[in-house]
Order: sequence, then C-alpha cells, then structure tokens
Amino acid sequence: MSYQTLDVRVDDRGVAHVALNLPEKRNALAPEVIAELTDMARTIGAAAGTRAVVLTGNGKVFCAGGDLGWMRRQIDADRAGRIAEARKLADMLRALNEMPTPLIGRIHGGAFGGGVGIACVCDVAVAGEGAKFGLTETKLGLIPATIGPYVLARMGEGNARRVFMSSRIFGAAEAKELGVVARVVPEEGLDEAVEAEVAPYLSVAPGAVGMAKALARSLGPRIDDTVIDATIARLADAWEQEEATHGIDAFFAKTPPRWA
Repeated sequence: MSYQTLDVRVDDRGVAHVALNLPEKRNALAPEVIAELTDMARTIGAAAGTRAVVLTGNGKVFCAGGDLGWMRRQIDADRAGRIAEARKLADMLRALNEMPTPLIGRIHGGAFGGGVGIACVCDVAVAGEGAKFGLTETKLGLIPATIGPYVLARMGEGNARRVFMSSRIFGAAEAKELGVVARVVPEEGLDEAVEAEVAPYLSVAPGAVGMAKALARSLGPRIDDTVIDATIARLADAWEQEEATHGIDAFFAKTPPRWA
C-alpha cells in the first residue's frame, strides 16, 4: 500500500512502523495526512497480521498540529464545509483510537495541538526528554475541540485544565505527569524504549489484545457519536468567530494578535 504523506514499513514480525512524512511542514495535519492516517488505521491497523503500530514523525518534530493553510480555508468556507472538514479530523482520531491493534507513539521534538491529540489516542507514548508539548489553539482564537475527548480521557479534567486553555508550552517531564506520555527517555534511547513497549505484544494472542482494548475503551469516558458530533460543532463555531479570523491572519502576517 502506497502513501504520499506517510512513510510505512511493516517488518517481518508484523510490526508496522508509520512516520508522518512532511518534515518541511513539521508534519502538520494537512487534509492529505488526515486522510492517509485514517486509511492506515482502518487497513494496516485492523489487519489480522499486524501485531503493533509504531507512529512517529520524520524530521525534527513529531507533529506541529493542524495545517494552518487548511485552517485558514475554513474561515472562508460555509457552515456545511466547516463541519465536513472538522469531521475528517474527528474521523481520523476515532479510527486511530478504535483500531484493534496496539498503537505506540514515538514522540520527538514537539507535539502541538492535534499532535497532542494523536499522542493521547496512542495506547502508550514514549517521548524524548527534549520534546515540547502544547495545546496551542487558543493562541489562534481556536479551541482544542475534536481532540478534546481524547485529551480529557488521557489527562482527566483536572490535569487537562492546567494546559487546555492557556496554550502554554510544557516539557516532556510535565507531559508524563499529565499522562500524555508514559515514559521519557534520552533521545538516543527512544528506539530502544519503543521496542520495549512493542515486545510484549509479540507473545500474546492478537485477537484477545483487540478485545481487551475494546473493553478498556468501553469502561473509560464515553466517546461516541454524540460526543464527537458536539466537538465537531464546537470547532465549526470557533472557526466562525472573529477571533479565529484575526488570530490566523496575524500568524500569516507574522504580527502579534491583539491579545498578545
């Protein structure tokens, strides 16, 4: 299977190594990336022969979040168009969250906005000690809407409110404290730490793993059609506010927004 924005390799153990492959854009979540991650989760991530999926990013940053050109286009779209685009992002997160195969995140450099959301849908994420994190949407006049259910499920409300609204950048140690990542290791030890997370899945029944993962999700916070539809509507609402227009325009103009 060939992808344009993902670098995918499945080894002879059935471990899929998937890298976001737009390093020149810091692996931002452009529409093509969103579509291909969704497809990967529904095909490779659901294949009987896949024992685990390791997700990382090529280049210096794991994922910079939503592609700002894509976000800017939503300002000029109509309500139906905004809803449709927000749903694509929500569908990607849901597909990654619900795929039966274990998803292991390898986080380096930085994870911002939607990148934090992806880390939070991983069954376990390991970060290099120099990685930075941030839910940076409010700097642009937006909100962390479609990623919200997964961030809250991972952090809990109390921890999430420490970083959910402020756009504050925090380090890997705090990301571990908040529950975004399970382990923080020196950069040179990332591959070894990821392999240690993969190894147990090579000696357990794949079908039982998928059933256990589905059970864990069912016992956790509710993330169903109603919740997802509500987050899509809230993201569309945010795109329609004047603050989003101003914040995104300020970013492209390389000028501070008025609230800075």
